[in-house]
Amino acid sequence: MELYDLSIARCRKLLEEREVTSREVTASVLGRIERVEGSVRSFITVNAEEALNDAALKDKEEQSPEKPLLGVPLAVKDIICTKGLRTTCGSRILEGFVPPFDATCVARLRSAGAVIIGKTNLDEFAMGSSTENSGFFPTKNPWDLNRVPGGSSGGSAAAVAAGECIGSLGTDTGGSIRQPASHCGVVGLKPTYGRVSRYGLVAFASSLDQAGPITKDVLDAAILMNVISGHDPKDSTCAPVEVPDFTESLIPGLGGLKVGLPREYFGEGVDPEVAGLVRRAVEMLKDAGAEVKEVSLPHTDYAVAAYYIIAPAEASSNLARYDGVRYGLRVDEDRGLREMYEATRAKGFGAEVKRRIVLGTYALSSGYYDAYYRKASQVRTLVLNDFKEAFKEVDIIAAPVAPTPAFKLGELVDDPLTMYLSDVFTLPGSLAGIPGISIPAGFTSRGLPVGVQILGPHFGEEVILKAAYNVELARGDLGKAPEL
Repeated sequence: MELYDLSIARCRKLLEEREVTSREVTASVLGRIERVEGSVRSFITVNAEEALNDAALKDKEEQSPEKPLLGVPLAVKDIICTKGLRTTCGSRILEGFVPPFDATCVARLRSAGAVIIGKTNLDEFAMGSSTENSGFFPTKNPWDLNRVPGGSSGGSAAAVAAGECIGSLGTDTGGSIRQPASHCGVVGLKPTYGRVSRYGLVAFASSLDQAGPITKDVLDAAILMNVISGHDPKDSTCAPVEVPDFTESLIPGLGGLKVGLPREYFGEGVDPEVAGLVRRAVEMLKDAGAEVKEVSLPHTDYAVAAYYIIAPAEASSNLARYDGVRYGLRVDEDRGLREMYEATRAKGFGAEVKRRIVLGTYALSSGYYDAYYRKASQVRTLVLNDFKEAFKEVDIIAAPVAPTPAFKLGELVDDPLTMYLSDVFTLPGSLAGIPGISIPAGFTSRGLPVGVQILGPHFGEEVILKAAYNVELARGDLGKAPEL
């Protein structure tokens, strides 16, 4: 096994036993990036020299339980602020922006001893489901370079799958951790809204955005959750709840656990191979001792419409700050301030971001607020209540992550509505603010990865991690890696 193939847990064990050094692991990862990045295009910025220097310093530090990531090279989605390291949000409008501070989740990674290897590509301002909306270049799926890696955290998921980092952070607004994790055959966990601080996470939709881990296995996801979770006074939406040791929930056996299968998630439009692999994963849960029953989430069909009013409305407000005055791109116009605003935003934002700003501004405009935004917010409450009712009957919900495996590059880029529908099974959980994890369930006949999504009640990360771990145990090693 090459060092870049290590999991976080295995890497830490080897580092603790002094069998390898952080500099050796970091050099292995950087070498892998150099060899495959031309094909995959996972990174916007590679922090090579600084990462090697940081790794050498980590090798001089004493091992301690307070630094569970000491010397482990990780990647960070390029919408999360990193002090002294360029943060572009995948947008030309922030192409040269270097934050003067770390996001709280990054600061916690650094405090735990992690080495930041670079910043990964994404759909511009996290608006997309394929990483084709990046302002720089599309990322490709390591399993099939003609297909998308998913989005918007496609760079983070592809980097983990391709061995270009030991683990990574992504963000999830409507499925942007879970969907690319499914398409790239890795583990991705969206925490409960409020479990992880949003301070320093550049805002797309403030009531939905959440940072979380994308890793090679469930244990690694639990390890990163231990580090990044917890109350932060800098974020008023970050909940003051106790952070358990998530790794302690990873035990075999699911006796007494009740699993719900939502009938609305297995209907028309779901690829038969996807449905079959998800049902096989559910059988694994059953074999581990869980009881399986059908449940209903009756407002599922309205989630996409509600999301694409709420999220663009919040984006319209959040992106108003990019005006060319204080930071970021500025296109000077001699005609006046308004013209400078218009020229800067016209050149700096891509087509999808402009589309969502227009949608959101319209939904919030005078005379339309009640008809659109207020109504969408009421539908959001109905979606939340669906989950609350379901969790009175079951402990977790198992479902597909996406209706299909990864689609081809360019296939849906001119069809935004169909692209939006690819998130139909992740959006409801995001609107409800509940945690969800995608874990590899197997491969289609074409060799494309498919994930199963496990959703839990608010602050139910322990139970979904336990269920995912048992799927992983039953599934075993899937037996192959991307051929790059």
